[in-house]
Amino acid sequence: MAKAQTITPEQYAPALPRDNVKRLPPSPTRPVRKVEVARTSSWTTKLGDSALPWLLPLALLGLWYLGVERGWLSEQVLPPPAYVYETLSDLFTSGDLWVNAAASLQRVVVGFALGALAGVALGLAMGLSKTVEDYLLPTFNALVQIPVLGWLPFALLVFGIGEPLKYVLIAKAAMVPITLCTLQAFRQAPKGLLEAGRAYGFSRWQSVVFIVLPAAIPTLFTGLRLGFTKAWLSLVVVELVASSEGLGYLIVYGRQLFQLDLVMAAVVVVGAIGLLIDRGFDYAERRLHRGRAPAAGRLS
Repeated sequence: MAKAQTITPEQYAPALPRDNVKRLPPSPTRPVRKVEVARTSSWTTKLGDSALPWLLPLALLGLWYLGVERGWLSEQVLPPPAYVYETLSDLFTSGDLWVNAAASLQRVVVGFALGALAGVALGLAMGLSKTVEDYLLPTFNALVQIPVLGWLPFALLVFGIGEPLKYVLIAKAAMVPITLCTLQAFRQAPKGLLEAGRAYGFSRWQSVVFIVLPAAIPTLFTGLRLGFTKAWLSLVVVELVASSEGLGYLIVYGRQLFQLDLVMAAVVVVGAIGLLIDRGFDYAERRLHRGRAPAAGRLS
């Protein structure tokens, strides 16, 4: 039998000559536009982050202006922002603001320094000795619950109405968070590094100096920041009660004369100085943590 012949597609439809085949011209190369999406997004994000903290103050200022302008609040209760601005300008030009602000800053610096020394020493003693902690911590936790105004009558009897009274009360307010943060910093000493130090034959004090203290610096700095905030708040409270100069005294003086524009001007200055001090601590803390891996994350 003859084998069946297989017909291929080429035999059924013979290929055209290569010369008759039309080739498509190569597509022209077009320059690729570089869309700087990432850079624009980063710039927009930075601008939004910079403007975000100002939204609430501007909204409150607008409500303040509208409330006084439309008669929602009486000028005897809340003076217009324009009056407060004029009072601030007068305080600047007359020099009264600088004198009272300097007196307040001197008190808070001295009181904070005393409180920081006492707080670090007390926290260090309790952190290094479990026996000292067992003896002192319960009494310390009980005494710190008493606010600054609660200590004021007793402090007046002991120290009088002079500057030592203010220094002691401010130091007490600053000492509390500094002591607790110092104690917490020593409690959180990395066990792995302590074991490595023992393996290398470190003594107790060598472990404290070369292992515990470097690891405790961020927590100690947080305690100092909180302590200064407490000291600033206590300063204003003390000056409201017993003082003849200072920002707190300006508030009391304006209230006695029913000059609420002076009261609001002093309140604005107190808030502005406190904000600047806190921003300074925040900047120093970020510089301190630069190059270190973050110990904790944040939900976004």
